Amino acid sequence: MQETYNGWTNYATWRVNLEFFDDGASEYYQDAQSCREYVESVIEDQAQGIALDYALAFLSDVNWHEIAGHNQEEEEEETEE
Repeated sequence: MQETYNGWTNYATWRVNLEFFDDGASEYYQDAQSCREYVESVIEDQAQGIALDYALAFLSDVNWHEIAGHNQEEEEEETEE
């Protein structure tokens, strides 16, 4: 049985959404591939060596489809308002 974290699939998914998409960037990243590419590009610009390796390993646990779906819902809610 898999544990969830704050309503998200896991800690990695929750944390990536919080750090990268909770500030309004969600309108630009509404599919899993673009979400992943965006986060990876930011991390690759800011980390190097073993820190980069650990960061990229952390990203392997992220549920990118869940983040993309959440971003789509956020955009729909903002459009309705």
